[in-house]
Amino acid sequence: MILSSASPASVVLTLAAAAAYAVPAAGAARLSDGGARLALLAAWLLHAGALAAGLLSDPPHFGFAPALSITAWLVLTVYAIEREMFPQLQARWALAALGAAAVLLALVFPGSPLHVTASPWLSLHLALGVASYGLFAAAVVHAWLMTRAEKQIRQAADPHAGIPLLTLERLTFRFATAGFVLLSATLLAGLLFGETLYGPGHMARLDHKTVFSVLAWIVFAFLLLGRTRFGWRGRKAVRVLYTGSILLLLAYVGSRFVLEVILGRSI
Repeated sequence: MILSSASPASVVLTLAAAAAYAVPAAGAARLSDGGARLALLAAWLLHAGALAAGLLSDPPHFGFAPALSITAWLVLTVYAIEREMFPQLQARWALAALGAAAVLLALVFPGSPLHVTASPWLSLHLALGVASYGLFAAAVVHAWLMTRAEKQIRQAADPHAGIPLLTLERLTFRFATAGFVLLSATLLAGLLFGETLYGPGHMARLDHKTVFSVLAWIVFAFLLLGRTRFGWRGRKAVRVLYTGSILLLLAYVGSRFVLEVILGRSI
């Protein structure tokens, strides 16, 4: 199962992406800003190529590791866009390390072939789900940056060293809100069109993935309601966001990890 479905092109692209990510991750202090940006851009493009090689293979493969890899790539995409708007954003080394780990994990565990009886709409359903993962992951990254900024303020560090705290807070909740919308659409599609999406015998059922997804949805709804009605912010909001994100991670990635790696079953 491990590496069994990885094509030579996928292996080359993955190793090249991991090496490119390692440059800004391990040598951030020795690189100029321009050199680090070029290395991260090269890694991002190679990462995209590795993802495409896996998803466009015949048959296409998907699983917990490709889902994490796509999530990491989406977070890096958000970072690249925000870095243009906020040059003081400093998270390059951490995100580069995340990208390297994610792309290598997808090489080791490339997933299983998608169901031959699945609907062509399944790709859209999976895309919605992975996009919600990416948006919530971006929210978690911003929440971490917000926590770090609060700590720096308490330690009387330079207040102009990063993105303003209120800006980080607004971005965190914007990503969480967008992720909640996509998660709602994913759950609704799975509930109404489960058999159409996955083929006969795949009606919506109460499995581990569904339970954790619904629990995550409830937690995120609670978070957004608390923000809107009670003005939640700071540590309380961050803790609720982390709780929902862990539940969401367990929903697909956790269940697929158990099935693919521990039990050795295909999708």
